Amino acid sequence: MEFQIKQFSELSIFELYQILQLRSEVFVVEQDCVYQDIDFKDQKAFHVLGYKNEKIIAYTRIFKPGDYFENASIGRVVVKESERKFRYGHELMKVSIEAIKSKYHQDKITISAQLYLKKFYESHGFIQIGETYLEDGIPHIRMDRN
Repeated sequence: MEFQIKQFSELSIFELYQILQLRSEVFVVEQDCVYQDIDFKDQKAFHVLGYKNEKIIAYTRIFKPGDYFENASIGRVVVKESERKFRYGHELMKVSIEAIKSKYHQDKITISAQLYLKKFYESHGFIQIGETYLEDGIPHIRMDRN
């Protein structure tokens, strides 16, 4: 997989369409969750795009401190369902963490993680902070990485 990191203004219309399609496919359809994905935060973020065969199959968006949480953050972590067996999520997280270090010069990262992915994020150095909460009807936990 090849990764690119772009600001919102650098995304082509085709790339933006692929990103929104992938996020909708996973977060709305697969997870059966009706929520407002387009939240006007994309414009503040850097977008980490994972390409395979010229198609975006993995994605995150990263934020500088204060734009989402007090710390830098990673959100909308997604890998196309048919590609998860290749464990691209781990590569995606490594690239996203490195992007925060290079773009924002930060080590401390906060995420709002779906509870069922706790062990996945722990494998990347995140620890749970506080109790479980519902976000868009799905159990989440705050996790920090120092």
